[in-house]
Amino acid sequence: MSQRYRVNTSQNRSALLGDYYNTPPSSGRSSPFRGAFGQQSSSHRFADDLEGQNDEHLEGLTAKVKMLKDITIGIGNEVRESTIQLSHMNDAFAETSGILSGTFRRLNNMASRQGCRWLWYILFLIVVFWFFIIVWWFRR
Repeated sequence: MSQRYRVNTSQNRSALLGDYYNTPPSSGRSSPFRGAFGQQSSSHRFADDLEGQNDEHLEGLTAKVKMLKDITIGIGNEVRESTIQLSHMNDAFAETSGILSGTFRRLNNMASRQGCRWLWYILFLIVVFWFFIIVWWFRR
């Protein structure tokens, strides 16, 4: 099987393809389509059109990459700001926790000194509160 391919490739390439690969390009741009369509000017124009389309696509890709870069920079800034805000919130919660634990400790000290009377006062206030809510509800 490999001998079949060797026999075909042993022929002269210039005889098969003409002088497509042997002639230097006429302008600064090289075109793979030069000579393939018959006239060099139409193939050159076609190559220029392809080059222009490539440039347009390249500009579009550059704009998309710039947009993605801006988005990632924005995400990074947001993460930094959120980290700062979270650390401030953590400090505020720690401070609030200290204040609440101190208040709870003082309430427990007061309750232990007062005995059981404060429980009756709170129960009395709850009953009065419910009485006022029920009266208000039926007067509407």
